[in-house]
Amino acid sequence: MKIRNLLIIAWVATFTMISCKKGNTNVEKTATTKEASIANMEMVSLNISGMTCEIGCAKTIQSKLSKKEGVASAKVIFTDSIAKVEFDANKTSKEELISFINGIAGGNMYKASETTLEK
Repeated sequence: MKIRNLLIIAWVATFTMISCKKGNTNVEKTATTKEASIANMEMVSLNISGMTCEIGCAKTIQSKLSKKEGVASAKVIFTDSIAKVEFDANKTSKEELISFINGIAGGNMYKASETTLEK
């Protein structure tokens, strides 16, 4: 009976040590992936025409942009008709963001274009 208990304890200890090593490897890989992503972050300012209100238009566009893959942050300023978007260039592009905004609300309401304002 003692031998059986010792074998079970040894097995649990071995399993725990192996699991911890695998967990640390995943954390290191995640950190490396995040660092690679940060190096590819870009910022773009976009003019958006067709917005008629702050809540129904600007907040909707901001919410949809924020959920788009590759977008780190999005801020739509209704009074200036501008969207400031920070994105991962490995996952999306300026052209894709413009096309995405143009497609919101069936594609016939908003028109986005890149602006030369300071970012």
